[in-house]
Amino acid sequence: MVSANHVRTVVGIIGNVISFGLFLSPLPTFMTIVSKRAVEQFSPIPYLATLLNCMMWVVYGLPIVHPNSVLVLTINGTGFLIEALYIAIFFAFSPRSLRLKILGILAAEVVFVGAVLAGVLGGAHTHGKRTEIVGILCVIFGTAMYASPLSVMKTVIETKSVKYMPFSLSFVSFLNGVCWMAYSLLRFDLYILIPNGLGTLLSAAQLTLYSMYCRSSPGDEPKKNLELPEEVPNAPDAFTSVTVEK
Repeated sequence: MVSANHVRTVVGIIGNVISFGLFLSPLPTFMTIVSKRAVEQFSPIPYLATLLNCMMWVVYGLPIVHPNSVLVLTINGTGFLIEALYIAIFFAFSPRSLRLKILGILAAEVVFVGAVLAGVLGGAHTHGKRTEIVGILCVIFGTAMYASPLSVMKTVIETKSVKYMPFSLSFVSFLNGVCWMAYSLLRFDLYILIPNGLGTLLSAAQLTLYSMYCRSSPGDEPKKNLELPEEVPNAPDAFTSVTVEK
């Protein structure tokens, strides 16, 4: 008989695969940015939010914080490298004012994550306490990551165009959220459930908007741009009990 733990592990592995696909989904957008040598109206916020989210889950998955979380480290470490590359490309083709904004946000993120790690290691002396503190922060930033496209949804409603809300990103985000919700419910884990549950709802809302406005987008917009993607996912730790749990 197949146990719930085995099912949960399989779901977690599938979630890792989907999360990896989510990290790669913005590639068409960045190919367009490179070819046009301009970021146009694309926003760096989703990628900066995803980068912070990955850094927090990497901290969560460290053996000194949450032991036996190899899958959390691998998927979020991979996500960190991919998002860093996206941001580097975005930075290269952004105007000076936007570059300064990106640098400021990056600096704040690095300082924050460093402070969290130092504070947890210095002030929390058990794995349980460290897991609780970092897990709560991961929920907060995972939720922020999923909420980051809200500004794009507002633009879609105002312009009645989906040019700057990639379908592929919204679709993969939806699959990612559903998978990790199932994972968290198989052995209840609130840290995974909250951000991925919200992510599923927001992604469903984006898909609804896309279906409403994809045919009303400007006629001069190449069809391929309708699917330009944007960030993570949440990728859990299938593997132990939570997260990349996230």
